Amino acid sequence: MTSPATGPAAGDPDGTAAGATAGGGTDAGTGAPAGTGAPAGTAVRTPGLGRSSLIMASGTAASRVLGVVNTALLGWAIGVTGHIANAFSVANKLPNTLYLLIAGGVLNAVLVPQVVRAYQRADGQQYVDRLLTVGIVLLGGLTVVLTAAAPLFVAFYSSFPDPEVTRVATALAFWCIPQVFFYGLYSLLGQVLNARGSFGPYMWAPVVNNVVFIAGLLVLAQAFGRNSDGADAGSWTAGQTALLGGAATLGIVVQALVLLVPLYRSGFRYRPRWGLRGSGLGSAGRVATWTFLGLLIGQVGVWRISVVASSVATEGAAGNAVYDRAFLIFMLPHSLVTVSLATALFTRLSGRAAAGDTAAVRSDLSLGLRTVGVFTVLATTGIAVLAFPLGRALFPESPDGEVHALATTVVALVLGLVAFGVWSLCQRVYYAYEDARSMVPVQVLMAVVVVGGTELGRATLDDRYWVAAACLSMAVSYAVGAAVALVSVHRRLGGFDGRRVLALHLKAGVGAVLAAGAGLGLLALLGPVDTWGRAVLACVLGAAVMSAVYVGVLLLLRVRELRSLAAPVLRRLGRA
Repeated sequence: MTSPATGPAAGDPDGTAAGATAGGGTDAGTGAPAGTGAPAGTAVRTPGLGRSSLIMASGTAASRVLGVVNTALLGWAIGVTGHIANAFSVANKLPNTLYLLIAGGVLNAVLVPQVVRAYQRADGQQYVDRLLTVGIVLLGGLTVVLTAAAPLFVAFYSSFPDPEVTRVATALAFWCIPQVFFYGLYSLLGQVLNARGSFGPYMWAPVVNNVVFIAGLLVLAQAFGRNSDGADAGSWTAGQTALLGGAATLGIVVQALVLLVPLYRSGFRYRPRWGLRGSGLGSAGRVATWTFLGLLIGQVGVWRISVVASSVATEGAAGNAVYDRAFLIFMLPHSLVTVSLATALFTRLSGRAAAGDTAAVRSDLSLGLRTVGVFTVLATTGIAVLAFPLGRALFPESPDGEVHALATTVVALVLGLVAFGVWSLCQRVYYAYEDARSMVPVQVLMAVVVVGGTELGRATLDDRYWVAAACLSMAVSYAVGAAVALVSVHRRLGGFDGRRVLALHLKAGVGAVLAAGAGLGLLALLGPVDTWGRAVLACVLGAAVMSAVYVGVLLLLRVRELRSLAAPVLRRLGRA
């Protein structure tokens, strides 16, 4: 993810790698996606935008559902707010953070626009081979260096009061940081698959990752027993470290390597090639430099949140582990729709930007903003209203205090969901024009908001609310970033159909208010959510009632984007 304040949820990359091809027609005589200019003879099947989004959303949905399962099992196995939970949170966050900072954002911002342009030349395959060769070698070297520096990174990203917790976090980091190489390999191979019109494998591969990690957690609990009671870090053994850290890393390894099968079946044959002259990487390097600078600025927010969260001393209060769980819940709706649609749009945006078709870029952005808005407004309402029942359903054995801490953090963070979707789509426009430089001032402003809000909360609030304050500052930063980015994009494109976008969000807001009232009324009727069964019932009934009210209001208000969002699913159901 390219947000200014955080990385992907532990164990599961965000998937916002801006890189899948879109669809929307084919180039005459090639069968390639319109605008990609794939070489003659390259058979690339190009599903439509809605179908592409649906394929990716289905894989992401399966991955995120399993991600929720492994998060619940992780809390069951090592606790939610204890020493080991917070130590693992820091250790397993490091490869995500380091990958995004050093390689991930650069690859995501550079890869697709360059591949789109490369396939307009006769030597496009050579370019891809060179990119893979350089990427693999650099990722391997970086991973070795980063792993050796594990103690320094743990010290930099945490401030645990107990040195034993730091020791456990460092040991786990040695196991987790090698994930950097396999995150990079997953991204490289996945983008090549997407560029060849194969969307499913890239979005379904994380499912395998989650299955591996879930199996590892079950083995850990069976072999060593559960550590959910917050046992002292001094009792944590090397065997437990190896099993927990090894399972997390093995999941990422399998996630990357499983892509070799569909890549080979697609007809792609990799040949190592050296030499950068004439490959177009000089232009890519300039984009990468500005992308890296923006990510570096954003990591200041990641660093402060991690340090502040790790310094919480009150037992049972929200720390790094609670933050990770809140972020996973926040990312679930974003991944299901925003990421899938934005990824499917991105290569089409790149091709049209390269062709100078500003009107088409403007139309695609408007479509994305309106379609994503329909979903994120509902998701914000549903998650905010059901935050406590959802926490109780995920962690049925946790005390009420821990569940309340999670729910408070979730509500603070989810307030930024709609703005985060807008910001993410605007980023795709910047990258489509290979203009990472213009994003840097926006990212500086967002980072200032995150750090300032986090430090203000630390200075004025009890430590049990520090993480919630940090998450609220993230939500505000997304709103600020979205507003500034929209102004910038408006100037570049000569507009983005702002009246229709605003009208859609106002109508969705009316539906959200009425849906929230219905959801709160239902919770009042159901009474206290004090057991797992009552929590699940509240979540299921609450989601159904709020969705029905929301959809009903939008139908009455004649929101056409609702049909656009549901059309791919309805078509498949019709065929079935």
